Amino acid sequence: MTQVAFLWHMHQPYYEDLVTREHILPWVRLHALKDYYGMVALLDEFPGVRMTFNLVPSLLVQLEAFADGRAHDRYLDLSLEPADALTEDDVAFMLQHFFHAQRHHMIDPHPRYAELLALRGESVAPADLRAKARHFSFEDLRDLQVWHKLAWLDPSYLERDARTRALVAKGRQFSEGDKQALRAIELELLKAVIPAYRERARSGQIEISTSPFYHPILPLLCDTDIYKRTHPDSPMPRDRFVHPEDALEQLTRAADCHERLFGRRPVGLWPSEGSVSDAMIPLVVKAGYQWMATDELILARTLGITFTRDDHGRVDQPERLYTPYLVSAGGARVSCGFRDHALSDRIGFVYAGWPADAAAEDFVARLAAAGQAAAERSGGEEPTVFVILDGENAWEHFEGGGRPFLRALYGRLSAHPELRTVTMKEACLPARPTLAGIFPGSWIDANFYIWIGHGDDRRAWSQLADARAACGSARGVDAAAVSRAREELMIAEGSDWFWWYGDDHSSDHDQEFDDLFRRHLRNVYRLLDQPIPDELFVSNISVGAAAAGQSDPTGLIRPTIDGEESSYFEWLGAGVLEVREVAGAMHQIERREPALGMVRFGFSHDHLFVRLDGGRAIGDQLAAGASFRLTFLQPEGIALCVRGINGGMAVGAWERRDGGRRWMERATGVRVAAASILEIELPLADLGLTPGGPTSFFVGVHDASDAEVERHPTNRPIELTVPDLAFEARNWSA
Repeated sequence: MTQVAFLWHMHQPYYEDLVTREHILPWVRLHALKDYYGMVALLDEFPGVRMTFNLVPSLLVQLEAFADGRAHDRYLDLSLEPADALTEDDVAFMLQHFFHAQRHHMIDPHPRYAELLALRGESVAPADLRAKARHFSFEDLRDLQVWHKLAWLDPSYLERDARTRALVAKGRQFSEGDKQALRAIELELLKAVIPAYRERARSGQIEISTSPFYHPILPLLCDTDIYKRTHPDSPMPRDRFVHPEDALEQLTRAADCHERLFGRRPVGLWPSEGSVSDAMIPLVVKAGYQWMATDELILARTLGITFTRDDHGRVDQPERLYTPYLVSAGGARVSCGFRDHALSDRIGFVYAGWPADAAAEDFVARLAAAGQAAAERSGGEEPTVFVILDGENAWEHFEGGGRPFLRALYGRLSAHPELRTVTMKEACLPARPTLAGIFPGSWIDANFYIWIGHGDDRRAWSQLADARAACGSARGVDAAAVSRAREELMIAEGSDWFWWYGDDHSSDHDQEFDDLFRRHLRNVYRLLDQPIPDELFVSNISVGAAAAGQSDPTGLIRPTIDGEESSYFEWLGAGVLEVREVAGAMHQIERREPALGMVRFGFSHDHLFVRLDGGRAIGDQLAAGASFRLTFLQPEGIALCVRGINGGMAVGAWERRDGGRRWMERATGVRVAAASILEIELPLADLGLTPGGPTSFFVGVHDASDAEVERHPTNRPIELTVPDLAFEARNWSA
């Protein structure tokens, strides 16, 4: 018999500004309507299936506030506002943000929601949104207010609740009364989430584990220098952050929160992002936890081995992976399970496009094969396969919100003669083999690069260390104010702010995350009645660093402008920007194929050259109505557009006039050719560029309606220095 221990991780960062009391983003509330309730309620259909749910306190306390009607966010406020009372700004905000849902599974299946998206169009540029807003009637806006929320309701709830079925069947021309009815359903679901988990935990079907309260990376709180274990030559923050007492407080407060909400203290811990180190083991034990979990790569590094897999995904040393361990460090011991990374990721990233039964059959077969191999290698000992992953974000990419897949999976697990589902506590206690310490790292590459490896991360850690020092040295300040400042600081210690810094992950809300982080730190200083550092008013998102995936020119070039790669050597020495897909909340994201795959750029002594390569011939894209634009930030206010028109190509150049209020066409000596690729030659004199001076620009792709569909790089421009007379000498190599 093989034990299978599932852990579904439910997490959101703390979105509330403690000064204004506004929740900046709506994801706690929206995911509660679907995943937080639906995932645990589904188990009623499978009483023999046992699961562990990891509920992060920063999520729970916000959920509790929304359920009590104490919390609000702008999305919620606007969803309830009478349609005829919405301002122009309100409507523009709704058009930008009320379609944040997975299109294929959450918008397109609902004809009216899809119709409203088509009415808005693809562009979310402010001017375009305001123009489109004029085409939305009050009826359209009411329908958008309803569908923005209705699309997030748990699919199972939609099936069995007569009120929601009636709203879906109505589909359009919703009334203000319908909006209020949907609000009542929303509150009902919000209020049901925490009791649903509490009741099923009392029955023994599920175990509830936790993470540190505001989801910090515990090893980095204990000592940021732990990062040097894997990156000894990396730059570091201005000041070393060494506050294990903060790590302990985050752990203890998490246990207190669970005891208050669920009636018992948790014995299990998913350390934020599976991040572990020797320094945090005694803290975990002191806070009362008996088991924790992390990734297989941490185990491999700890054991000094490598786990490899065959063509069928079977691991080569299953008996070493599929068993819990005791980790001993700092005079303390805690049980630890290590997740099968490949199996966990099959649910998160592979099965979304499969038929539900085929995906479930494949997964169960892999579980059974893994268990059989481990039992054979271990002499018959019962193996435990740990499957640990995000329990909310993946389902947006599955048919039916993932419910058909989960039903198929749970049904097969219930009936399988060789597999038995267990909670993490049952799997981990008692553990057998002992590890003398644990390799420091997270579930991503067994290191902490995501959270401290970028310049933006290090700037944020420096700011956090300064604010921590301010809290520690506060004198003569009201105790209540100090306590509130400490709360702001603990929120800022969370991992999510650092997750979105750098070039590995991006979302439509990077700016909001950056602003929230700095806002929490500014609040620390305000509460302590100390001057706020100027840098906390400036974005930590780099605007001066090289764009992600950019390499700079290494030699002068003189390509033939013919729209073809005439010679391998003609662009040799050019700089390159690789058009990257960056991950979102799940470290991977589904995106459409971009129009551009690569941008090349370089100089002669008197020209700037730009080349665009696409997955499809650029000439064909132009013929289909696409256009490609270079928008310069240095020199400011100059743009070049290459547009497909009447089967041919038109080239235009513009500059901003009248203080930047309007674009005026300008003469230019530019040369352009498009066929397989697009090649552009711009005279430096036309741009006003001089040797040794800076230039920067974005590359934009627009569709036939002139809406911008791509911008490269996404968040910062390509930045270059015009070659001077010493350029070739500096870059010469034998």
